[in-house]
Amino acid sequence: MKQLLEFIPILLFFIAFKLYDIYVATAVVIVATVLQVAFAWFKYRKVETMQWITLVLILIMGGATLYLKDEQFIKWKLSIIEWLFGLAFLGSQFIGKKPFIERMLSASLTLPDVIWKRLNTIWGCFFISVGFINLYVMYNYNTEDWVTFKTFGVPGLMVIFILLQMAFLYRYIPDSEE
Repeated sequence: MKQLLEFIPILLFFIAFKLYDIYVATAVVIVATVLQVAFAWFKYRKVETMQWITLVLILIMGGATLYLKDEQFIKWKLSIIEWLFGLAFLGSQFIGKKPFIERMLSASLTLPDVIWKRLNTIWGCFFISVGFINLYVMYNYNTEDWVTFKTFGVPGLMVIFILLQMAFLYRYIPDSEE
């Protein structure tokens, strides 16, 4: 359910862009993100760190987009978010006892330390790569193509990446008969 809620501002951004333009879409995503964080706070009494970071970035980059009438700011937000995710994953290998991915999945999966570190590095590199792919798309395609990439391409890349990770991890999942 939480993952679905994370996608709502992006979907509303896409719809507003299709109906109006990038500036209306930016205003919509700002309001939707504020409401999303408020909902998380009132429902769970907790807001995840990345939700706060996303909110701050959407307020800054979206606000700059609207104030300066320059769509480049909202386009850069995606790369910045992806790079922050990537740096969080990569940096977690040096801060704390467990890499970030192990902290997220260790309750449901047991892996050797070397595999956790490898998996964590792969995730970090994935996020950083998506940030650079975003730059490529925003500078080589029109805004409509970029919005479609942001709305469907990035989640599509994530699904493919997760499926590849599942194939990689399959050999580490114990048989139910054991």
